[in-house]
Amino acid sequence: MAEEKHILLAELGDWQALPEEQMRQGAEAFLAALRRRHSIRAFASEPVPQDIIESCIAAAGTAPSGANHQPWHFALVGDAAIKAQIRAAAEEEERAFYDGRAGAEWLDALAPIGTDATKEHLTDAPWLICIFAQRRGGVETGDAKKNYYIHESVGIATGMLITGLHMAGLATLTHTPNPMSFLNKFLKRPDTEKPYLILVVGKPADGATVPAHALKKKPLKDILSVF
Repeated sequence: MAEEKHILLAELGDWQALPEEQMRQGAEAFLAALRRRHSIRAFASEPVPQDIIESCIAAAGTAPSGANHQPWHFALVGDAAIKAQIRAAAEEEERAFYDGRAGAEWLDALAPIGTDATKEHLTDAPWLICIFAQRRGGVETGDAKKNYYIHESVGIATGMLITGLHMAGLATLTHTPNPMSFLNKFLKRPDTEKPYLILVVGKPADGATVPAHALKKKPLKDILSVF
């Protein structure tokens, strides 16, 4: 196989050297912006323009991935009937989860968050982004090659998507009913794709709250080692 040529970064013009103080200011501004990001569970039904969501998804699509195969698919759901189907199926799985499937230790860990099997956000929010991890694919549309580092790649893209939506002034919630195979059926995705998570997107409802427990973030000294 012929090796594709590499292009000088300088020719792309996509990297810009910054003075050290500007680098520091940018890093601190980014930290401040992300500290204002919170997961919520009460969404307003106010519409959000589709093009805003699509721009954020396009940004997520620039994420690094194993062999650059980009093993993800984002199904954007705004149709009320499909959202209702997803909610009904998700709540069925959630009831089994809270009725014993989860186990006492997991439920104890969730107690400070105050979640239960009722998921109004799935129908209240204007958009659901159902993220699929592709077992096979490739860099070209229609490829069916084996994908690599799928979980890591999709996780990075999802993080970039959540960040982009926050920077666009939107709130999000990650939702992972287990199993989620119903998403393949409702959204007509092939068996070679595994549902990764449902990202609920919109604006906070009046009176939306954030669990105090969720505000407890580990300090830098507890998450960083320098060698």
